[in-house]
Amino acid sequence: MGVELLDLSVPIVTGMPVYPGDPEVEAVPALTVAGSGVNVLRLHMGSQSGTHVDAPFHIDDALPRLDELPLTRFTGPAVVMDARGLPPRASIGPDLLPAGLGPGVVLLIGTGWSRHWGTDAYPAHPYVAPETAEAVVAAGVRTVGIDALSVDRTPPPGSEEFSLAAHRVLCEAGAVIAENLTGLGRVIEAQRAGCAIDVSLFPIALSGADGAPVRAVARVDDRAVLI
Repeated sequence: MGVELLDLSVPIVTGMPVYPGDPEVEAVPALTVAGSGVNVLRLHMGSQSGTHVDAPFHIDDALPRLDELPLTRFTGPAVVMDARGLPPRASIGPDLLPAGLGPGVVLLIGTGWSRHWGTDAYPAHPYVAPETAEAVVAAGVRTVGIDALSVDRTPPPGSEEFSLAAHRVLCEAGAVIAENLTGLGRVIEAQRAGCAIDVSLFPIALSGADGAPVRAVARVDDRAVLI
């Protein structure tokens, strides 16, 4: 196979899923070749739309904004936690953390929940327990991604059980969080095969932002098999 690039991003389309209360997404023609000689889309979306990263500023005005973070925070060698098979709204405990975590490593959490993207089941994803987030931070990891709507529990409709516990642990340590990843099953397979994996989560350069959409890409190299 050599080197393979895996797209871990969901497409930006009108009416796509968003976190409850976030701006709805609209991507419609603003100009057309027939009318103006060029095609241009008009986009209406929130900074947390689709596959995106959260800057620490997302949960606290005193924490760093997106453009205050080093670019190194958005890329690096990846290690995947296989958290598939958990029931809806289950807590992901530290016992599932993989070996190999450390400074500069990107931790990807594969819940398998991306298979529910666009359905009513998607908000009922497993979530990261606060003690798991604390263990991640203690290991020196400052970049975490998950194939779910949030690293924290998304409350069911009508519930007031809102929490940002995992967000707070990670963001207060200066970490960035990528959410709504997809396709992590293939990355888990590559990790099991011993392939070297690097991931890029570079956001749109929004000034002073709480976060921004990203094109998340994993680079899998079976020529650099890890021992």
